Amino acid sequence: MNDKKKILLIDDEEDFCFFVKGNLENTGFEVLTASSAKEGIDLAVAKKPDVILLDLVMPEVSGGDAAAVLFDHPETENIPIIFVTAMLTKKETGEKGLAKVGGRNFIAKPVTTNELVSAINTVLR
Repeated sequence: MNDKKKILLIDDEEDFCFFVKGNLENTGFEVLTASSAKEGIDLAVAKKPDVILLDLVMPEVSGGDAAAVLFDHPETENIPIIFVTAMLTKKETGEKGLAKVGGRNFIAKPVTTNELVSAINTVLR
């Protein structure tokens, strides 16, 4: 049986996805990536990840709009989402790296692997 937690990273920056995927896989997670909100929503419904890391600013469909679709879909409504964004600064998210804004989880870019792992573990508790 596979106990690896499955993470879905949705971000239009392919280099960011490449490095985050590799770093999170090295810490024991299974990581799926999508470079658009549409692709990410389809993957989330099909693969049902344990956590979704979602960029806010993306072309065509924003991360906020994608999250609304995910929260309204019966297959994905209970999957925790962490918005990974440059719209907030490290100063705004504080020492923990993970901040709650309007009841949603946010982490500021640039983000370290340790910050992501900590944030993922926090929302999985």
